[in-house]
Amino acid sequence: MFESWMRQWLSTSKAVWDKVEYETSQEGAPILNVSRQFRACIVNCAYVAAAAVAILTLAGTATGRENAPPTIKYTNHLIHEKSPYLLLHAHNPVDWYPWGEEAFAKARRENKPIFLSVGYYTCHWCHVMERESYSKPQIAAILNRDFVAIKVDREERPDVDGVYIRFLEATTGGAGWPMNVFLTPDLKPFLGGTYFPPADRGTLPGLPSVLKNVAAAWRRDHEKVLGTADKLTQQLSAYSGETVATVEPSALQAAYSEMRSDYDATNGGFGGAPKFPRPVALEYLMRYSLREKNNDALDMTLHTLDAMARGGMHDQLGGGFHRYATDLTWRVPHFEKMLYDEAQLALAYLHAFQITHNDSYAATTRDTLDFVLREMQSPEGGFHSALDADSPLPGNNAQSGEGAYYIWSAVEVSKLLGKADTPAFEYRYGVQPDGNVAAAQDIEGKMRGMNVLYQQHSVAETASYFKTADQAMGQQLERNRKQLLRARTQRPRPPVDTKVITAWNGMLISALARSSQVLHEPRYLEAAQRAGSMIKTHLYSSVTGRLKRRYRLGAAEVDGFLSDYANLVQGLLDLYEASFDLRWLDWALQLQRTQDSLFWDNKQGGYFTTFTSDEHLLWKDREAYDGAEPSPNSVAAMNLLRIWQMTEDDTARERVMKTISTFGGQLNKTPETMPAMMSAYDALTSVQRQIVIAGAPQAADTRQMLDLVWQRYLPNSILMLADQGTGQEELAHRLPFIATMRSKNGKATAYVCQNYICNLPSSDSKVVAHLLDSEPTMK
Repeated sequence: MFESWMRQWLSTSKAVWDKVEYETSQEGAPILNVSRQFRACIVNCAYVAAAAVAILTLAGTATGRENAPPTIKYTNHLIHEKSPYLLLHAHNPVDWYPWGEEAFAKARRENKPIFLSVGYYTCHWCHVMERESYSKPQIAAILNRDFVAIKVDREERPDVDGVYIRFLEATTGGAGWPMNVFLTPDLKPFLGGTYFPPADRGTLPGLPSVLKNVAAAWRRDHEKVLGTADKLTQQLSAYSGETVATVEPSALQAAYSEMRSDYDATNGGFGGAPKFPRPVALEYLMRYSLREKNNDALDMTLHTLDAMARGGMHDQLGGGFHRYATDLTWRVPHFEKMLYDEAQLALAYLHAFQITHNDSYAATTRDTLDFVLREMQSPEGGFHSALDADSPLPGNNAQSGEGAYYIWSAVEVSKLLGKADTPAFEYRYGVQPDGNVAAAQDIEGKMRGMNVLYQQHSVAETASYFKTADQAMGQQLERNRKQLLRARTQRPRPPVDTKVITAWNGMLISALARSSQVLHEPRYLEAAQRAGSMIKTHLYSSVTGRLKRRYRLGAAEVDGFLSDYANLVQGLLDLYEASFDLRWLDWALQLQRTQDSLFWDNKQGGYFTTFTSDEHLLWKDREAYDGAEPSPNSVAAMNLLRIWQMTEDDTARERVMKTISTFGGQLNKTPETMPAMMSAYDALTSVQRQIVIAGAPQAADTRQMLDLVWQRYLPNSILMLADQGTGQEELAHRLPFIATMRSKNGKATAYVCQNYICNLPSSDSKVVAHLLDSEPTMK
């Protein structure tokens, strides 16, 4: 009976969620595990499950499976949207609406529940539901008759996504995408899930069954459904994970200890499969290692970076990283490539290079950024959002498969490389005659007999095994790698989500700007400047001073969120420190003022993630969790610290302290959930260095002095150039102490200061290097 199944699904959701979470983990979105501070909310919302059982019990028993009809083309209300994800559904027989008043008014007028479906373009299981369910007229008929169907691209509307993710976490214990939630006409949720198959599949309910029973419950027990939705919305909107408190210094140690307890000492990374890179945690550990002289924290970081670089999650042919690994050893990825991952991982490897001067880390940063420049740059100079995990199968464009573009059979490798070179390549990259993908990592069976390339053996090990000199073997393997890459480019390419997202472009500007100087790559700086100009031209209004979030097909739409402002400000500050072009600093300060006016919470402190442009949102959040992307509050805190250092603006310093204390209770209890905010707290409680190089901008001795800084890992510092001209005069208006900084005896001169108290200036590179390497002398 459907009643007993639904009771089991809701009241013992963990068992079912294990299956849903595993399947959802294959589609590329981060699984949102329930953090400790949220579990209290889940417990308080436990009555929701019982209420849902009572409501849906009245709906009766589900009917049999639906038969799949031939594909029929339709056109619905998504046809005028710009999002590739929404346009993917524009010819479904489902009468989809975009998020907006037209859909809400229809639901109110017809007194129908809303079926809200949230996903994104490169989401594998979103594609599966589109093919299996939303393209089927029988299923569409149920949706069109009994519901108002709304599609949302979570990358365009993270605010909408965030509201209903909170609901799904509270009622199921986890969340992922596709996310499908049932709402009342006033947008209050009462039931939801992730992937639903087109028919009942064991304990996993089919979409037709769920739709029919929800519709029956809506008709037969309407008031009870509304009451449940009201109570749940009240509970969730009243919940706040933030408790204002002074952060205890012990939180720094606690964050490290919790990460240490979750660390996989064998394979690197944290937790079990699926394995996510989580660069925010790696960045914190590098800071903590520097602060506490803790080699273990650094070893954890380097081990993880090494393991990821060797694994199949790292594209061994084309560079860059896939979203995450489905196994413990980083070998079999979920194949989508996200711009925010490339940006953060490029910086993590860059910082590892600054710490160790191991060229392998620099090489990984280069291959990641080179991939982005080659395959993700838009004609206007911005950067596209993602590459899909799925692509047409070679020789069969009518069917797609996850990873089809990236995987190889042993026969293909042998045919391309020939008998002489194949054995060494297979030994190096783990190629097996019957494939190297375990069945557990191939739940759809489309990678059977295929190989994901990963570094099974080093070049030196391969040379030794085949009794060849290291250099000769390295040259041979590099030649073979390029051969396979050329052959791969002839395959049907993965679709590209061509949205330009302001926040993610801000992240990449940071990575390009910092890498340009550390790696001596002027083309990275040029690309960062071009991306900054593209955003200013297409996504920014000089009249209002505001940003838009998304640009595509000549249109900039959706008001910018906190993440757009914070990440772009960070990118512009980094762009200034790489180019010393004051235009970027000026724009960063202007955007920071706009951000403060739009998002700052005057009552409690910290920033709301959205402002009140959409009255349909049930509540506004102050996002805190540092997940696949750093929380925008964490980014904003670090930005404010840097702005305070660059301008001596006490308001910026006060806002840093208020932002961190807003989340102080959470930081004291579960600091590991907010490693980027902990990095900001580390910076706030550390000695800040102001490093000023006085000299002609393009002079060789000036560049040499700058390079002394760029080659070192100095996270709690700002770098400025006193150009002896108008730029220095403009800087001095904000930071008076820079006015008198001059080059000595015609040579570039470094001023290394701590909390604005400067050592004697020096033109001697050895003296400057010593000053940079010395321990801070003040607290």
